[in-house]
Amino acid sequence: MKIYSLLLIIQDALKDYLKSKSKKTLMNYKKLGNTDLDVSTICLGTMTWGEQNTQDEGFEQMDYALDQGVNFWDTAEIYSIPPKEETFGSTEEIIGNWFEKTKKRDKIILASKVCGPMREYVRGGGNQFGKKNITEALEGSLRRLKTDYIDLYQLHWPERNTNFFGKLGYEHGDDGEWTKFEDILENLKKFIDQGKIRHVGLSNETPWGLSKFLDISKNKNLPRMLSVQNPYNLLNRTYEIGLAEMSVREQSGLLAYSPLACGYLSGKYRNNQLPKGSRIALHKDFWTRYSKPNAEKAIEAYYEVAKKYKLDLAQMSLKFLEIQPFVTSVIIGATTMEQLKTDIESVNINLTEEIINEINEVQKIYPNPCP
Repeated sequence: MKIYSLLLIIQDALKDYLKSKSKKTLMNYKKLGNTDLDVSTICLGTMTWGEQNTQDEGFEQMDYALDQGVNFWDTAEIYSIPPKEETFGSTEEIIGNWFEKTKKRDKIILASKVCGPMREYVRGGGNQFGKKNITEALEGSLRRLKTDYIDLYQLHWPERNTNFFGKLGYEHGDDGEWTKFEDILENLKKFIDQGKIRHVGLSNETPWGLSKFLDISKNKNLPRMLSVQNPYNLLNRTYEIGLAEMSVREQSGLLAYSPLACGYLSGKYRNNQLPKGSRIALHKDFWTRYSKPNAEKAIEAYYEVAKKYKLDLAQMSLKFLEIQPFVTSVIIGATTMEQLKTDIESVNINLTEEIINEINEVQKIYPNPCP
């Protein structure tokens, strides 16, 4: 009888344990570049905090994300978005206040970014990667974040003349054959030696830019770019051309931003809907990248695939990115807790070969409508 009673107690305890675990997402993790850091394949994006979201809402998102195993968070000095002088650094301040309140800085792998050439209100404008400006940028971020180190420090966009943020039609301008790669890496090395940053990465970068940084870091024994934060979603798979191979071969994985194409791949803008408080409703003239010809048709086609297999469109869109071998993490950006929960839970769905084939068929019909 004693053994039977003990078994019942163990059984009840196991039920309680499984019940508590069922409320949590079974998060996936990948290595950040060639380091020993395990980062969640869902990265918490933060750019709306201080604009569309309040500090309290940001706190709620951080609490929930960490509880679900999301240990990788991304921000930038220029956030919140759209960029304005009065909100510059506001997102970092919110994160810093959360660190101060919770004392959980050590639980998070934190990424931030120094902006590229900018308006006058950012350190007088112009290029930002020189020793003086990048030092001021880093010190400002550390102060706002209330931390003494940043795990991954990224160059937000290039200083040299090239295309990014969806610009097409490359025109080679005379920028003196921009050759500051080594100078930048030497500045970043000093920060690493001082313990102020641990690793470095790129954002809105091209294959040529990544290759130059990697070659110089190898030949000069300077810090290695471990990641590339570029746009990647079902409406824009241009990363697969060139950079995807480099990400795998060079262990410099993609941190995919705009994975739901500014919310279009959630389906909330279907049939000309414009939800109150959404990014498009608030800043339509700023978010024009995904309102291109054929985008609506492509979204409808992806919606039909999701519907056919009883999947949520947002979760299907996110999962497709997460399973790519060149993707390290998918940066989500939610303005409501419902969106956040849906996005995080995407790691637990399964895309069969049949579903993946149908997604690729849509891409063939509507190839990259929003590059």
